[in-house]
Amino acid sequence: MPASLSGRLVVAISSRALFDFEEENRLFEGEDDRAYMKLQLDKVDEPAKPGVAFSLVRKLLAFNTPDEARVEVVILSRNDPVSGMRVFRSAKHYGLPIERGVFTRGQSPWRYLRPLQAHLFLSANENDVRSALAAGVPAARVLPHAARAGEAHPNEVRIAFDGDAVLFSDEAERVFQKGGLDAFQAHEVAMAEQPLQGGPFKPLLMALHELQQGESAMRIRTALVTARGAPAHERAIRTLMDWGIEVHEALFLGGLPKGEFLREFEPDFFFDDQTGHVENAAPHVPSGHVAAGIVNVGDPS
Repeated sequence: MPASLSGRLVVAISSRALFDFEEENRLFEGEDDRAYMKLQLDKVDEPAKPGVAFSLVRKLLAFNTPDEARVEVVILSRNDPVSGMRVFRSAKHYGLPIERGVFTRGQSPWRYLRPLQAHLFLSANENDVRSALAAGVPAARVLPHAARAGEAHPNEVRIAFDGDAVLFSDEAERVFQKGGLDAFQAHEVAMAEQPLQGGPFKPLLMALHELQQGESAMRIRTALVTARGAPAHERAIRTLMDWGIEVHEALFLGGLPKGEFLREFEPDFFFDDQTGHVENAAPHVPSGHVAAGIVNVGDPS
């Protein structure tokens, strides 16, 4: 029978999101790809340092057993095939069972997300992330300078999500942008029993919920970390109830900066649609920007 990824949680990730290639990337972005290739080839036997999404990938792969592969990680990279050798060797060095990769030598690789049926795409390239989101794939631009995950929870994948325009649609955010906080609060109170539509990361949350149902020494702990406060909290909770999903923690911060709260939760990754929240979180935890919703319309940054 042909190989299949059916039934697996599929994570597509760029080499720069998985490993720290910032020094090498300066050559790549300078459009001197020959020099970049030579540098990567010269370093082919030197394992790259872990990148911002390394902990998330390592822990998700720990759900696999010799009898059953439940998570698949695929390298999806603008790197060239020669540089791909170093990526695979680095993965092997750290004991990451990654065997599939797509290397496009400067071209956007996002179109390969469709045959992969990816549940998540992580990349440092803004345009690739936006293209993936437009195609309906949960995607985030990782911040390579963000803090790395700690080691306090070795048997627990910890993921924190913003609500509006991430887990949920941007319906409420549009009301806020147009009418301000008072209009937002009034709208959410009036609509408290009407579930929000799903946002770009609802499919990932559902897939994580499914992954958690099997027997494994690894566990998943999720948190909703939102600028909402009471009384707008109720609609968020009721929406998750309607989906049949329970998050383990919910932080309704009423506009407080999220960074220090995320530091205490200690996620392996945090997803938010607003660059200000992501930058506030980055000194504390691995963070990614979800370029979705009304606040990101026409914002290439």
